[in-house]
Amino acid sequence: MAEYLSTTKKKITAPLYFEMKQNGEKISWLTAYDYTTASIIDAGGVDTILVGDSASNVADGNMTTLPITVDQMIYHARSVARAVNHALVVCDMPFGSYQVSAEEGLRNAIRIMKEAGVDAVKIEGGAEIAPMIKRMVDAGIPVSGHLGLTPQSVHKFGGYGLRAKGDAEAEKLIADAKALDEAGCFCIVLEKIPADLAKKVTEAVSCATIGIGAGPHCDGQVLVYADMLGMNRGFKPKFLRQYADLYEIITNAVGRYVNDVKTADFPNETESY
Repeated sequence: MAEYLSTTKKKITAPLYFEMKQNGEKISWLTAYDYTTASIIDAGGVDTILVGDSASNVADGNMTTLPITVDQMIYHARSVARAVNHALVVCDMPFGSYQVSAEEGLRNAIRIMKEAGVDAVKIEGGAEIAPMIKRMVDAGIPVSGHLGLTPQSVHKFGGYGLRAKGDAEAEKLIADAKALDEAGCFCIVLEKIPADLAKKVTEAVSCATIGIGAGPHCDGQVLVYADMLGMNRGFKPKFLRQYADLYEIITNAVGRYVNDVKTADFPNETESY
């Protein structure tokens, strides 16, 4: 898989993002929430592993990302960070960890960096949180922004539909992106916005843009690993490309194992001591 690795096999860092953007090298992201999965994804050559608050859905079975806590995110992120040699590891700051005050946000960001051992944090929101992001960056913490569909605001939006379809919201999104860029974000995730708007944002900021449902013009792309690998049945949004059908592979393997146990075929003599 070495042909897929970015630049060299050395560790990807936040400052390298600016070089990758300037060189026109696309940046690949996938999520992971545990040691084993992260080690496999890192071996595949992905540039960045996001320990997303989507762990609330994928790993914990919640309907939204809102229930997951800082302690739970640190648990997942620490497991991922231990597995990774190449990729940049980014941890989402969960709902409630930074909305109350800038001081609490900075304190939680420092805690995540110290206790999880990740390389950066990611925060949802626009110009209103730019001053807090600047404080984090000034404290030595690389920060990724997140605009467009922000899942922590799902109840405010009333669902997970396409964002920034109208001119007013599109203009605000561009202004928010510029504010995050000026605050020091090394990248901004753009989720579920029109492709032409994502192109305008990508051209308007010096930091990298990472798209999910935002078209081909972003500097990189991110998907949830379980979606990309076909582990979830029934979730097939327009932006998702499925690269495997692990649901079918795993259920078939489990079925064969169950049959072998039931028929006393497993374990056989060569599998016994």
